[in-house]
Amino acid sequence: MDPSLGPSAEWAIEGAGLVKRFGEVLALNGVDLQVARGDVFGLVGPDGAGKTTLMRVLSGLLTPEEGSARVAGCDVVASPESAKPHLGYLAQRFGLWGDLTIDENLRFCADLYRVRRADYEARRPELLSITRLAPFTNRRADHLSGGMRQKLGLICTLIHRPEVLLLDEPTTGVDPASRRDFWRLLYDLPRQGVTVLVSTPYMDEAERCDRVALLHEGRVLACASPEALKERVPGRLFAVDATPQRTAKELLLAADGVQSVVTFGDRLHVSVGDDVGPERIEARLREGGVEVASVAPIMPGLEDVFTTVVGGGGGVDV
Repeated sequence: MDPSLGPSAEWAIEGAGLVKRFGEVLALNGVDLQVARGDVFGLVGPDGAGKTTLMRVLSGLLTPEEGSARVAGCDVVASPESAKPHLGYLAQRFGLWGDLTIDENLRFCADLYRVRRADYEARRPELLSITRLAPFTNRRADHLSGGMRQKLGLICTLIHRPEVLLLDEPTTGVDPASRRDFWRLLYDLPRQGVTVLVSTPYMDEAERCDRVALLHEGRVLACASPEALKERVPGRLFAVDATPQRTAKELLLAADGVQSVVTFGDRLHVSVGDDVGPERIEARLREGGVEVASVAPIMPGLEDVFTTVVGGGGGVDV
């Protein structure tokens, strides 16, 4: 739990001590989570970290072996059906009907949620307008692009005006322009009274969230705003452009004062103690026969935070 938000904060989502197993696999290992009303909250972690399992527990689709969970004030463990009118859930895989048009899918979802006809007629044009799907209402879902499918999934989860929206990696495989459009829509939802919990493999998306939880092996390792998380990275961070890169990485990992080395494309992110400067890094590499193009100080990103929190000496390549 995050005491910094204070005991009087109103939580849209609360999880305490959540444990979920699949045979020998411990998918959730005592997860605690609090999401304030009106937040866009990010879940970040590698494949297998437990993000989808946590989403399915909070949506009432899975029952944990231990722990409690409340969404929009409803106990989703004891009474999962009670929460469904108050939440929308968009899974990783497209779950609507490919042989139905955009309009038919939207109407069908409204009927499933028992949305009154007058409310549907008022809500429909608004949702189609903000997603720019209005010109395509007669197009079948299986003829839509990936980005359009995700927008259709989003408006179908919003048609009944949920208080909480659970989005499981909604932009995976979506082109960059559609990703921007999707996040533009998400930013607007808190103003409409919707709390958003979104899992994402993209660190640039996590940077846009109000708060972020870092998941690893079924546990929440850290939870705070992106800015607060980045302040937790100790020492100094340098971006190193050197050739050959593999040799440079091996040399730096063996050097005194180097805390971690992570590959970021054609650069190495090198975390060092406060007493290590760029000259020392460059000298170490040149002594090892490595050609150094640049060693520049940089501000840490969430990838660097995750590497620091997980504590892998060699880091992870991204």
